Amino acid sequence: MKTVIVTGAAGLVGQNLIVRLKARGYRVVGIDKHPANTARLRELHPDIQVIEADLAQPGPWADAFAGADALVLNQAQIGGLERGPFVANNVIATEHILEAARRHGVPYFVHISSSVVASQARDLYVETKTAQEKLVDACEMPHVVLRPTLMFGWFDRKHLGWLRRFLDRSPVFPVPGSGRFRRQPLYAGDFTAIIVSALERRITGTYDISGRTELDYVDIIRMIKRITGARAAIVHIPFGLFWALLWLYARFDRDPPFTVHQLEALVIPEVFPVIDWPAIFDVQETPLEAALTEAFCDPRYSQIVLDF
Repeated sequence: MKTVIVTGAAGLVGQNLIVRLKARGYRVVGIDKHPANTARLRELHPDIQVIEADLAQPGPWADAFAGADALVLNQAQIGGLERGPFVANNVIATEHILEAARRHGVPYFVHISSSVVASQARDLYVETKTAQEKLVDACEMPHVVLRPTLMFGWFDRKHLGWLRRFLDRSPVFPVPGSGRFRRQPLYAGDFTAIIVSALERRITGTYDISGRTELDYVDIIRMIKRITGARAAIVHIPFGLFWALLWLYARFDRDPPFTVHQLEALVIPEVFPVIDWPAIFDVQETPLEAALTEAFCDPRYSQIVLDF
């Protein structure tokens, strides 16, 4: 039984990945610092080793790397308003993780980067994920870098998962401007299958893993509404008003689920490269509507909501 270390184990990618690693017979060590989500991970998977630790701080968590067969470097600060957490989680923690992997001779790792490193957007997430990837590129250990686009799936506390819950609890769903912003949503089930394939085949290099179906943001919302039966009315509001409302909301919530910076990134007209990842990684792509249905209607995991 091979051992895989997963950092950021209690988030969207980590939780989806652990389900699939266990199904493939791996022994999993999950590390995450979020108390509530780490507790939920233990509850869902009492048969794996779960370590609650801040990877930006040196500690005994590094001992878990001894004897590991592979690492999935997955922790990330995605949202927020302050620079400190982005630097700590995306840069400093990565330095510590790579040092622990070197010290214990981990033979291979998968780095979960992001499509934003090639984006026109400029914010704290882009800046620190770019710095993180540079650290990984400079690492001598065999590894693969995966750059996913906007993801959705089980355990999605932000992104489309948060939007889906907003559709459920609000009579009105606001869309900025026309909503005609091209997006390439990527199903976390497919992405984690790619990670497993990379682990088993020891694939190296850098790969842009984009959703292979392009559609506008507003059409994604309409599809989610139809699939889930949500009754919220989709209402278009001017971009400036939307921005002002987000700015005002952030005065009262220091960790908002959606920020003005993310709004500004949302409306940038850009499409990321699409490669034949089903052939490269020998993974069958899930059609978008089937993937959204599984993500939001599956009786096992779709109703589990992680904390921010």
